[in-house]
Amino acid sequence: MRRTWPFFCVALLFAAAAVRDGVDQWVDQTELPSLIADTSVEVRDRHGALLRAYTVEDGLWRLGATVDQVDPRFVDVLLAYEDKRFYQHSGVDALALMRAGMQAMWRGEVVSGASTLTMQVARLLENSGTGAWRGKLRQMRLALALERRLSKKDILNLYLVHAPYGGNIEGIRAASIAWFDKEPNRLTPAQIALLVALPQSPNTRRPDRFAGAASEARGRVLQRALAAGVLTEGDVEAALSELLPAKKRVFPSLSPHLADRALDARPDALKHDLTLDAALQDSLEGLAQQTVAGLGHKLSIAMVVADHSTGEILASVGSAQFSGADQRQGFIDMTRAKRSPGSTLKPLIYGLSFDQGLAHPETMIRDAPVRFGAYAPQNFDGEFRGDVRVSEALSQSLNIPVVMLTEALGPANLMAALRRAGLEPKLPGGKAGLAVALGGVGVSLEELVQLYAGLARGGDAVDLRWVGGEEYARNQSVISRSAAWHLGHILSNIAPPPGAPRNRLAYKTGTSYGHRDTWAIGFDGRHVAGVWIGRPDGTPVPGAFGADVAAPVLFDMFQHIKPELDPLGPPPPETILSANAQLPEPLRKFRSRSAVFEAPKDGLTLVFPPDGAQLIDDGDGVTIKFKHGAKPFTVLANGLPIATGVRRREVALPTVGRGASTLTVIDAAGRSDRVTIWLE
Repeated sequence: MRRTWPFFCVALLFAAAAVRDGVDQWVDQTELPSLIADTSVEVRDRHGALLRAYTVEDGLWRLGATVDQVDPRFVDVLLAYEDKRFYQHSGVDALALMRAGMQAMWRGEVVSGASTLTMQVARLLENSGTGAWRGKLRQMRLALALERRLSKKDILNLYLVHAPYGGNIEGIRAASIAWFDKEPNRLTPAQIALLVALPQSPNTRRPDRFAGAASEARGRVLQRALAAGVLTEGDVEAALSELLPAKKRVFPSLSPHLADRALDARPDALKHDLTLDAALQDSLEGLAQQTVAGLGHKLSIAMVVADHSTGEILASVGSAQFSGADQRQGFIDMTRAKRSPGSTLKPLIYGLSFDQGLAHPETMIRDAPVRFGAYAPQNFDGEFRGDVRVSEALSQSLNIPVVMLTEALGPANLMAALRRAGLEPKLPGGKAGLAVALGGVGVSLEELVQLYAGLARGGDAVDLRWVGGEEYARNQSVISRSAAWHLGHILSNIAPPPGAPRNRLAYKTGTSYGHRDTWAIGFDGRHVAGVWIGRPDGTPVPGAFGADVAAPVLFDMFQHIKPELDPLGPPPPETILSANAQLPEPLRKFRSRSAVFEAPKDGLTLVFPPDGAQLIDDGDGVTIKFKHGAKPFTVLANGLPIATGVRRREVALPTVGRGASTLTVIDAAGRSDRVTIWLE
């Protein structure tokens, strides 16, 4: 027997080696399931906050996650509760297996499990059960294979992505957002404990349905973490008093239109980093819903906010709600729809006129009936104001002066300026005419905001961008910086809508023909914003005006952007700051380049009282005198007719009331003149 013992030991060693080699071969031949998880596509803001996520094909919320993105205490508590020898074993914990086997033999039932975290990952990868011995054997084999081919960190990363948290929630990031509305890198001990406990029984420990079971499971995790020294007694005491989440949160769905654009641009990318600010986007989407709730049937709204110093879009609201349920056609992104801009192109026309030497803000320009062939533009209110300053013509949004300037500039030059600013205007007839000045062209809200961004930054064009990390340099000047400063100065002096703060926001409103579109675009020293309100199908909205409907929303938008406006800045050194009398003779009064439109020398002229006269109201009324013009005449006071069918050129008017009054004379041909007087 003694002679055979050494041979027996050698044989035993050979047998053990053969078993070891067989096991090694068995493990090495293990066919691994796919280790690449199908994770949700994420759209994130400029700070990395989640704007929107998309479910994977099987309808699951499964967000990518790594150990580096998770609170380190979560991993410590997870290992203390699930697998305290995770860094020592090779996928199967022999000590845990022996302990579980002995406890089962002693008590006649399974008391504790021996599944390691790696075995759990194996089960999750293959979606296999936990009870059958064949399944356990497969998990052990796969766990050993995983440990040979992956690092411990890689295995933890797989668990963080695949762990089940109830319903269609998988992975630590999806669970943290769904239950706590936060990323998992800043969890409290109570939140950590619940997220460690949930995967053990995700459907029976849901805190919104089974609060008692969830609380007990959370408590067990906390106590084991305390025993392992991972959490302190203070951590556990505070965690036990923390309330469980009462409901599962809805996943963020901010800026859905721009998120879809990002996916269309890069359909294979899993991460899309945008320039948006999630907090501002969320507040403006709320403002959009609040606005349309008080508007008429089928009306929609769109908003864009950008930093004009960089061109980065900070918020983009394509509709009040990403839905078609309320008949507002919310799936249509109205920030990109080509619509008539109404009067919003007028500042550009004036800026180009300043640069061409056609006008100065103090230049006098005639607001009187004109005709360009078959085209006879009218002011919105149907009135004529005679000679007005160019700055007044812009601030009052008069139509006739801006059409006269467009005729002098040439519509083609206006279209070229729009293209220099980065716009792609759509011409209904294919050729630009004078009607372009009043909105006879199609542009989008995003393009208008881009145009005004160029005006706000001294006339230099800038491409708006919404993809993070990208830069665009147009390096084109649309108008000079002095012209741009004049425009900002004029627009900032326009009175705000009733109830809005008098903060000198530079802004312009617009209303398209037939009241189909209402606009308001504005800027300060840092930001530019625009709002459109109308019906996506292009049907009219009777009685809707940009100044009444869109302008109040624009001022509300700037209140959401920041508490106070940034100043516009001083005029450039080359800016001409002169009154009309100090201007060069050609700039004192605008004269069209076409003699057809010049006022005739015998045109109707109101000669007394002179414009700006201060008179004493003695009760006998006011006598006015005028020359030229075709009889009969109509006299208006403050827009109301007080004498009609007049055939004399000197008329005694009844008293028109003390204070400022505007007197207007219109002849039979529709020509007019006016003066403003003061009665004391």
